[in-house]
Amino acid sequence: MDVNQAKQEHLLALKVMRLTKPTLFTNMPVTCEDRDLPGDLFSQLMKNDPSIIKGAEMLMLGEMLTLPQNFGNIFLGETFSSYISVHNDSNQVVKDILVKADLQTSSQRLNLSASSAAVSELQPDCCIDDVIHHEVKEIGTHILVCAVSYTTGSGEKMYFRKFFKFQVLKPLDVKTKFYNAETDEVFLEAQIQNITTSPMFMEKVSLEPSMMYSVSELNSVTAGEDGESTFGKMSYLQPMDTRQYLYCLKPKPEFAEKAGVIKGVTVIGKLDIVWKTNLGERGRLQTSQLQRMAPGYGDVRLSLEYIQDTVNIEEPFDITCKITNCSERTMDLVLEMCNSRSIHWCGVSGRQLGKLGPSASLSIPLRLLASVQGLQSISGLRLTDTFLKRTYEYDDIAQVCVVCPFWSPES
Repeated sequence: MDVNQAKQEHLLALKVMRLTKPTLFTNMPVTCEDRDLPGDLFSQLMKNDPSIIKGAEMLMLGEMLTLPQNFGNIFLGETFSSYISVHNDSNQVVKDILVKADLQTSSQRLNLSASSAAVSELQPDCCIDDVIHHEVKEIGTHILVCAVSYTTGSGEKMYFRKFFKFQVLKPLDVKTKFYNAETDEVFLEAQIQNITTSPMFMEKVSLEPSMMYSVSELNSVTAGEDGESTFGKMSYLQPMDTRQYLYCLKPKPEFAEKAGVIKGVTVIGKLDIVWKTNLGERGRLQTSQLQRMAPGYGDVRLSLEYIQDTVNIEEPFDITCKITNCSERTMDLVLEMCNSRSIHWCGVSGRQLGKLGPSASLSIPLRLLASVQGLQSISGLRLTDTFLKRTYEYDDIAQVCVVCPFWSPES
């Protein structure tokens, strides 16, 4: 904290102190063996030290609290609190005292004073006290400007200011990744790293979705009736440690059927992170609106509504495909099915599907037969728009495990 002292002598003195929680007293135990020259002198001194825990003299952590000896660090999302005191050091009465506190950031100037009214008079050896609070929402250089104006007994108007400069640091490093599923679901992976020098208790890490999505957290393991966190019972994040949080977003029913609307949605939501430091000081950080790269489905989107994980070899099995018109024009579609070496389509190829309007969908049940064991890929669907004579090819639509029902391992 840098203080710019006024050169002119004033009747009032201004003192500004930051309000922070105290810290636990720590000491460095000094020991020696009994056969050494000091003998048991060091151990007796530690036992008589009132700041040391009785019976745990070798523990560096004491049972007393110490007031902060310096300004300390201020992190983004924490609440900056300061005590302002104006004391009358003279032997005369001072009138019309006005104390003003402003916080200057890189982008704005904020008034933090609790009251803008002037105090009519201040007797000698009396003081005016005020406590200001501000939730820090910007990183970088901050300047606390404290100004005092008053009138002396002779009617002279006096004025002076003091500047207190401090840096606001970044407490967390947040990185996000998006995964677009074959359905309209979106998976968000958030990596949160503690870049401070002290551990944090992660009170809450949640995702506030945009109006088109509903969210479900995937950060707990279901055990009986209660879900246990994947990070265990103690949710502490040590310095430079990283945690990964996973969320699944699904389109709300009123938007799920509007393929064109969901296709263009890039705003997903924002993360809300709340933590506590050593002695319960709370910090909160909200990210800006998270945006994903919108998936490119093209004019026609083909997705699977139903498919089995495992099928028997040379036995027909069914799948259900959903065809969605993502363009702004009506299409007249024809479905063609091309066999591969291991997967064969059952039915008539070249089937007319009819007209499909913009953002409209159509579900089609299809039957297949697998002739080769193992993990096989379903390919070979072709959709042709007869209006534009354009063909859309769909390969590697899904994978299915083909097994032989008559085979059993030897005992």
